[in-house]
Amino acid sequence: MLKDFVAQGVQLYQDLLDRADPRTYSYPLMKSPFPMTAILLGYVYFVLSLGPRIMASRKPFDLKPVMVVYNFALVALSIFIVYEFLMAGWLTGYTWRCDPVDYSNSPQALRMVRVGWLFLFSKFIELFDTIFFVLRKKNSQITFLHIFHHSVMPWTWWWGVKFGPGGMGSFHAMVNSVIHVIMYFYYGLSAAGPAFQKYLWWKKYMTAIQLVQFVIVSLHATQYYFMSHCDYQFPLFIHLVWMYGTFFFILFSNFWYQAYTKGKRLPKDWKKEGKTILENGKPVENGVLHHENGDARNGKPKWN
Repeated sequence: MLKDFVAQGVQLYQDLLDRADPRTYSYPLMKSPFPMTAILLGYVYFVLSLGPRIMASRKPFDLKPVMVVYNFALVALSIFIVYEFLMAGWLTGYTWRCDPVDYSNSPQALRMVRVGWLFLFSKFIELFDTIFFVLRKKNSQITFLHIFHHSVMPWTWWWGVKFGPGGMGSFHAMVNSVIHVIMYFYYGLSAAGPAFQKYLWWKKYMTAIQLVQFVIVSLHATQYYFMSHCDYQFPLFIHLVWMYGTFFFILFSNFWYQAYTKGKRLPKDWKKEGKTILENGKPVENGVLHHENGDARNGKPKWN
C-alpha cells in the first residue's frame, strides 16, 4: 500500500516536471525544486536557530565595508533586471494587460527567460540580508515579515520561472526590482558611514513606495478577474500575485501605523530613563535604534 502511494507520488511529480518549460532546464537550480528548497530551509534554520547560537558568545562582526559593496551591487543588479524586463517584453510588445508567456525560441522570448531566472537568482543573493543581521547580532530585525518574504517568495518564484517565465505573471517581478533599486540604494548610503546621514531623510517614504508597489501589483493582477477572456497560461500565478500583493499591503500598512503613527507617541524623558521603548515603531535600547541593514535613528545612522 505504502509502496504504491509513493510510486504514484513519484509519477505525479515526474508528470508535473514534464510539463515545465524546457528552456529553463540548463539554468542553475532549475532541474529540480529540491536544491532550492534545501537552500531555503537551511537559510531559515541558520537565521532562526544555528546562527544566533553560534553568535551568542561572540562579538558582532563589523561588516560595514562588505555591506556597502553588497548593497550597491544589488542596486546595479536590480537596475539591469528592470532594463531586461522592459526590453524582453514590457516595452517591446506587451500590452500591460493579458500578456501570455512566449514559449518560442525567439531572441526576445529567450531574453525573458534569462531575466526571469536572474530575478529568481537575485532573491537567493538577498538572503544575505538576514545573514548579516545574524552576524551583526541585530536579531530584533529578524521578524516574521522579513523571514516570510525572503523564504517564501523565491520558493514560489522558482515555479513561475520553471513553468511560465514571462507574460502577465512577470509584472510584479519588474516592479519589485524597481523598488529594490531604491531600497538597496538607501541601505548602501546607510552603511557607508555618518558622512551620508544627511541623505537619509527619506527613510519614511520607502515604506510608502513599497505600499504603492503592492497596490500597483494587485491592481494589475485584478484585471484578470474582469476580462471576458484571457489566454494567460497559468492563472494560478495571477491568484498568487494578487494574494501576495494584498497580504503584504496589509502587513506593511500595519508597519506604517506602528512606525510612523503610533510610534511617535513617546515619553518626553525617554532618553533620561534609558528604557527599551519604541522610536518610530522600532526597538530602542538606551537610545539606539536598530535599523535594517545599518543602525539608524529618525532616518540618520547611529554608529557604534
